Amino acid sequence: MSRAFRDPTGGQQTRPGRQALLVLAHLRCGDTYARLAAGFRVGIATVYRYIREAVDLLAALAPTLEQAMQTIRKKAYVILDGTLLPIDRIAADWPYYSRKKKHHGMNVRVLADPAGRLIWVSDALLGATHDLTAARTHGIPAALAADGIKCWADKAYQGAGSAIRVPFRGKHLRDWRWRHNRDHANIRSLGERAIAILKSWRLLRKLRCSTTRITGIVRAVATLEFAS
Repeated sequence: MSRAFRDPTGGQQTRPGRQALLVLAHLRCGDTYARLAAGFRVGIATVYRYIREAVDLLAALAPTLEQAMQTIRKKAYVILDGTLLPIDRIAADWPYYSRKKKHHGMNVRVLADPAGRLIWVSDALLGATHDLTAARTHGIPAALAADGIKCWADKAYQGAGSAIRVPFRGKHLRDWRWRHNRDHANIRSLGERAIAILKSWRLLRKLRCSTTRITGIVRAVATLEFAS
């Protein structure tokens, strides 16, 4: 653990600080292992080890849904939304293919507060998983209903339960139903800010790692966001 990075200027910097910088460059900028190895003058195997160590540590600090509920209970309501994180897969990998988004990816759910600030991020599921199925898999409807918390979500969550409010279906709605959907959309759109926060970390815009590592990466990013 005492080993230090070699500084191009001839000096020495401690390993923890340089390791943190390396990991941030990977997560925030999406730099590849090869670029990081060249830029920090270490081997690719070392880059892999440093990133894995840091990601595992950060992921363990991300709040669970039960822990996030302590924050959610203090809010007037929450917004449920989700996104498909693009991954590098071939057409044969159909479990990862989202027909809704028309590409391969991993399904992630988020809960945001009324201002669009990120509160909680779920584990990553296969891209073919329906939004409602994903919410139920993570136990979101049950957790919200147990505490009587109001939640706004899109029409994909029809049937999720009374705690989750969704817009009316149909394209030619009239009177109060149309106004309801308009107001609902205005509220729910703030949840897209939480998705934008995640996507500001460039690595999540195109993941080329093993799908078993994606949950850890997402949770690591969430931990860094909560700490900022």
